[in-house]
Amino acid sequence: MSTRRWWDVAVAGALTVLAVMAIEGSGGGAPARIGALLSLAAVGVAYLGWGRMAIARATDRPEVAPSVADTGFRVVVIVACGVATAFDPSMATLQTLVFPFLWVLARTYRGAVLLNITLATVTGLGLWISGGRTADAAVQAAAIEGISLAFALAMGTWISRIVEAGAYQRRLVEELTLAQDELAAAQRDAGSAAERERLAREIHDTIAQSLTSLVMLTQRTRSELAALPGDTSTVADSLDLIESTGRDALTEARALVASMSPVRAADGDLAHTVTRLAERFERETGIQVTVELTGLDPASADPGTELLPLDRALEVVLLRCGQEGLANVRKHSGAGAARIAIARTPHEVALTVTDNGRGLGAYRPESEHGFGLTGMRDRVGLVGGRLEVTDAENGSGTVLRVTLPLLVTAPSTGGRG
Repeated sequence: MSTRRWWDVAVAGALTVLAVMAIEGSGGGAPARIGALLSLAAVGVAYLGWGRMAIARATDRPEVAPSVADTGFRVVVIVACGVATAFDPSMATLQTLVFPFLWVLARTYRGAVLLNITLATVTGLGLWISGGRTADAAVQAAAIEGISLAFALAMGTWISRIVEAGAYQRRLVEELTLAQDELAAAQRDAGSAAERERLAREIHDTIAQSLTSLVMLTQRTRSELAALPGDTSTVADSLDLIESTGRDALTEARALVASMSPVRAADGDLAHTVTRLAERFERETGIQVTVELTGLDPASADPGTELLPLDRALEVVLLRCGQEGLANVRKHSGAGAARIAIARTPHEVALTVTDNGRGLGAYRPESEHGFGLTGMRDRVGLVGGRLEVTDAENGSGTVLRVTLPLLVTAPSTGGRG
C-alpha cells in the first residue's frame, strides 16, 4: 500500500472514531455536538482538497517551498482542532492526527517545532474554553497540552532523525554506486589502453620486424642477382615489386603502431603532449604536421577574466580527439600536410585538425558506423561538447573541429559597487 493510501486510511479512521465520540459523548448538548462534527468535517474536506497533495509534495519534493494551499491546509487543521476541542474536550484527541500532519508538512525541523507549539497552544485554548474558562481549567489545559507537546516533539524528533539517517544512507549508496561506475569505466579504459599498447608491441616486434627482414632480403637478393650472367631484368622487376610492397606494408605497420601507442596526458601539460603527438605522427607517417596552440596558459588571459586551469578530463578528451583526428588523416586523407590547433577562449576550448588531402567527397560523418568518429562523438558529448567534420573552405582537405564548454570565473571587485 502506498504512503498516500496509508494516510487516507488513517484520516478516515480517525475522523470516524472522533465523529462517533462527538455524537455519543458530547456533554454540551446539540450545539456542542454540531460544532465538533462541523470541525471534523472541515478537517476531512481540507484533507481531500489540499492535504493529500500537500503531503505528496512534501514527501516527493521536500526542497520546494510550501504553496498557498499547503499553508491553508495547516491553518485549517490547527484551527479546527482548537474549535472542536472548545465544543467538546474529548476532541483534543484530534491532535494525534494533526501532530503527524505538521511534522510531514514542515520543510525544516524548526518549522515543525513551531507548528507543534502553535497546535498545542490553540488546542489548550480550546480545552480552557470547554472547561469553563477558569483558573483550574487553564492549569489542567496547560498540563495536558504540555504532556502532549512533549510527546509529539520527542516522537517527531526521533522520526526526523531516522528519516535524515535514511536519506544520508541513500546519498551514500548513490555516491558509492556512482564511484563504482566511474571506477568500472576507468578500469575499462585502462584495460582497453593496455590491450592497444600490447597489440602495438606485438605488431612492432613481429609483423614490422618480419617486413623489415623481407625488405632487407630483397635488397640482398638484388645484389646477388646483379652478379649473375645473363638477362635478369624480369627477376629484378619482380624483386622491385616485392620490395615496394614490403616497404608499403612496413609503413602501414609502423603507422598502426604509432596510432595504437598511448600518449599520456599525465606525462606533461597539454601543449607539450600535443606537440609530442604531432612530432611522432610526422616521424612515423612522413606527413608534415603544424601545431598551433593559443590561450592554454591561464597567465595569458585578459585582465578582466580569470581563466581556470583546464580540467584533466577535458585535456584527455582533447588529446584523444587529436589522436583520432590524425589517425583519420593517415588512413583516409592522402594528405601531405596536416595542422592541429587548440584555441582557448574564456567560454570554450576548441581543437581543430585539418589536412590538405582529398576531402570528404561522397562520405558523410552522419553515416559513420565504425568506432572512430562515433566513439569521438560519444566522448565529446559526455562533457557537453560538440563535434563537426566538414570539407575545407578552399575545397582541398577536411576540417575536424571539437568544441568543449568551459567554466568562467569573474575576478573579485572588492565590494558591491
